[in-house]
Amino acid sequence: MALTLNRKYIEGFVGQVELDALADFVSAAHKKIHNKTGAGAEFLGWLDWPSGMDASELARLEETALKLRETADVLVVIGIGGSYLGTKAVQDLLQPAFNLGGVEVVFAGQNISGRYLDDLLMYLEGKEVALNVISKSGTTTEPAIAFRILRNWMMEKYGEEATERIVVSTDEAAGALRKTADEAGYTSFVIPDDIGGRYSVLTPVGLLPLAVAGIDVRALLKGAEEAEKALSASSLEDNAAYLYAAYRQILNMRGYSVEVFASFEPAMAGINEWWKQLFGESEGKQGKGVFPASVIYSTDLHSMGQYLQDGRRMLFETMVSFVEDQAKMEIPFDDENGDGLNYLVDKSLHEVNQQAMEATAMAHVEGGVPILALEVPKIDEYHTGYLLYFFMKACAMSAYLSGVNPFDQPGVEQYKQNMFELLGKPGYEKK
Repeated sequence: MALTLNRKYIEGFVGQVELDALADFVSAAHKKIHNKTGAGAEFLGWLDWPSGMDASELARLEETALKLRETADVLVVIGIGGSYLGTKAVQDLLQPAFNLGGVEVVFAGQNISGRYLDDLLMYLEGKEVALNVISKSGTTTEPAIAFRILRNWMMEKYGEEATERIVVSTDEAAGALRKTADEAGYTSFVIPDDIGGRYSVLTPVGLLPLAVAGIDVRALLKGAEEAEKALSASSLEDNAAYLYAAYRQILNMRGYSVEVFASFEPAMAGINEWWKQLFGESEGKQGKGVFPASVIYSTDLHSMGQYLQDGRRMLFETMVSFVEDQAKMEIPFDDENGDGLNYLVDKSLHEVNQQAMEATAMAHVEGGVPILALEVPKIDEYHTGYLLYFFMKACAMSAYLSGVNPFDQPGVEQYKQNMFELLGKPGYEKK
């Protein structure tokens, strides 16, 4: 199995009777998803994307990535929300913690900080640079500002050659960025109309920059395709994504309104942020939704650990662990044993880390925290693709079970309206 939901920590909190009571609701939501009849059904293109992505378009994407790898030291990905979080999540998980060569992928347009952009431009000096700007419309404020600044910088640095170093991912036919790409002659890729940003990591939005970074995007898609097949069953017992979604909703109804996403791998930090957007933006509507939070253990056991153990009992944890030891790092013998660690001699750090996870889970369960344990065989492209699809499928089910549209984000628009009014954007009158 590419992923297992281990129930040993949750059985004392949620019984089979509660799961059985949700079975009909899960079946109804499954039909909404697969028959595309539920709210937001026009954004279910991700559902069969792994098995259905156009082969020629994937080949063109890989060819473009190869050209950029041959000409650039750094690829700047310009985007916000789902236009960058998925890429960063996969990159953080699969690449070494420290840059060991190859094309470096960095990000812009995910904030409006002048200091950040100034620091980025200084960092890019003396390096060969390429841009991948990602926006459905081309008018989203944060990436639009970054693209205007970075495009001017590229033109000053490269002149006409900049055209070959800028790649656009945008709408197929409409929008300001599509117009810019066509007029300037930039290589471009299409963001599918039926896939929203937070579900788009397996489209060119994520695949192009990941391919430039040297990640095997075909293996990533293969893992997602396997998940597409494995998670197509309608019943809870045969579909781990649905089971996870059902547990979340049962716990939420019982007052556990905060989910803490936890891992003992620091490389999961990017996945944490992608997961928070996926569930937060999909479920947080109409006064509903589980609040998504995250930690990285064992680091956060020395900061947030006290609250997790003894604080308010309104939270549950989802712990992700990786079964295989891929580093083979062992603890050596020391004659003096001043640190008292000789009892760990010949144990691998992976084994110690796994035991730390087990100890933490046991302590938190004893402290009244329900835990959903997700076990993944190893960290690689295939299993990462599976994990990403698992969460997307689980999120759609969980949102439908709570009675909201998983694919819109009406609340996000309010800050934009206020900001446009305060900045004096034409057409937006101050209240």
